[in-house]
Amino acid sequence: MAKRNHLFIFILTIGVFGILNTEMGVIGLLPSIADHFHVSISKAGMTVSFFAIAIAVSGPTMPLLFSGINRKKVMLLVLGVFVLGNIVSVFITNFSILLIVRIILGLFHPIYCSMAFTAAASSVSKEEAPKAVSKVFIGVSAGMVAGVPIASFIDSAVSYEMAMAFFAIVNVLMFIATLLFIPSMPVEERLSYGTQFSVLKKPVLWLSIAACILLNSAVFGVYSYLAEYLKNITNVSPNTISLMLFIFGGANIIGNIAAGRLLTHSPSKSIFVFPMLLIAVYILLFFAGPYAIPLAIVTFIWGILAGGIMANINQYLIMSSAPEAPDFANGLFISSCNVGTTLGSAAGGLLITEMGIQYIGLAGILSLLFGLAAISIRNHVMLPRQQFSRS
Repeated sequence: MAKRNHLFIFILTIGVFGILNTEMGVIGLLPSIADHFHVSISKAGMTVSFFAIAIAVSGPTMPLLFSGINRKKVMLLVLGVFVLGNIVSVFITNFSILLIVRIILGLFHPIYCSMAFTAAASSVSKEEAPKAVSKVFIGVSAGMVAGVPIASFIDSAVSYEMAMAFFAIVNVLMFIATLLFIPSMPVEERLSYGTQFSVLKKPVLWLSIAACILLNSAVFGVYSYLAEYLKNITNVSPNTISLMLFIFGGANIIGNIAAGRLLTHSPSKSIFVFPMLLIAVYILLFFAGPYAIPLAIVTFIWGILAGGIMANINQYLIMSSAPEAPDFANGLFISSCNVGTTLGSAAGGLLITEMGIQYIGLAGILSLLFGLAAISIRNHVMLPRQQFSRS
């Protein structure tokens, strides 16, 4: 039984990797997309931004619409859409059509990810749920970290078309694995849309959403400009910048593993202590900026806290606020993260314009302080029995 559950979680993890790989992998292909479709690099970037906007829009709605259907069938549907969309993308010659395909894939993205988190949590006891979800989050980290360089390598070594085909191949493999090894997952108690929407009446959920947006903004408001920071403040080579980004990404995976254990055994302490630790990291980032080796150490610690532990904390905040509507709650989580990423990147860009890249950590610190305030109010609002009793 344990081996079967490990396989179940593993397939969900790689499935999430395939979805995130399709979303983020094109970042490594932007120059080739610009050349292939004869558009500017900024216009090529719309393949990323339009996908993200579609996720933010569909996050609260699409998982809700499919919440009453057998989860295995829905996962196969989404993987099938991604396979078809990625295959079509190989042969597309019109940039506008490529954007339409990317938007469609973005609309289906939250369905699979939210159901993967829900299915992972449902496969174990309530106490072990954070640990199971943290394993699926490894797929998120791997998709963000490995997807870009792998796609970029295939693009440069073979062709742009083969790089796009790589996205399809991963999803084909996951479609087959899901079909053969994932058991049927009928919804035992189908909740009406009205019942699921009713969780929006809970103040604690809105406080959790606010905290999630602010905490994710704190991460991506700084991370979005890490390469620029390394180039202008640390003065390192492009190869060293790539190495630093890999260090951050690898640390994400370590953070995911640690997060599962922390949120299983001491959730209330974790959701409050780790944002404070991240504030300390951003202060160190300012002082270590000119020095490559100290900054590499800071980046490693930052990756553990920001990309790994914080992502799991965000999911836990929202899920524990609306456990009666898990698919809807996970959809809200995915949407909130994308809103946070967008706001954080905008705030970071504004701060750089006004103060300079060396102060980029300040954008993260301010967002973390507001996030901690939201968490404090949230914990105060929750009834004692709803609070994290295992802390």
